[in-house]
Amino acid sequence: MFIEPNLRGERRGWIEVICGSMFSGKTEELIRRLKRVKIANLKVEIFKPAIDTRYDELNIVSHDTNAIQSTPVDNSQKILLMAQGADVIGVDEAQFFDDELPNVCDELARRGIRVIVAGLDMDFTGKPFGQMPYILAKADYVTKLHAICTQCGAIANYSYRKIPDDEQVMLGALDAYEPRCRKCYYEKKN
Repeated sequence: MFIEPNLRGERRGWIEVICGSMFSGKTEELIRRLKRVKIANLKVEIFKPAIDTRYDELNIVSHDTNAIQSTPVDNSQKILLMAQGADVIGVDEAQFFDDELPNVCDELARRGIRVIVAGLDMDFTGKPFGQMPYILAKADYVTKLHAICTQCGAIANYSYRKIPDDEQVMLGALDAYEPRCRKCYYEKKN
């Protein structure tokens, strides 16, 4: 996909969402799309929430250590300020952003910018996570990725938390979470 002018010569923007459980390849897919955009010599700005320091304080890094340079921000309004002149905006870990992120994405798309957002669609309790449901509702394109259940090998779309902690936001990787299919997720949960 690329930004193309319409019949009036105006740029048309849109919102793409990459969602799924932990370890489904969301960040990997975001990085892949953003690298392709860079090859096309389009101006790209990439953002992540400042609280996500699991693998790197600045870069977006997938679980298999693929990385791309990004700018950490502590609120989504800063994305609007830093998006000047961009053709494409990438946002990782969207579930950790504030309530304004869906409006920010919508505004960027109205400005003719391609917006690619990646994030967890559900938290560890199986409920919609943060602003992701609102971004999904505004999205023009949605890609739902699946992991492999660590218990039975089936398709997994749940993020099972292995550590007892009731806080919705708890950063972690394989030490704290594992992907589960619906059956294995609810068997262990109950």
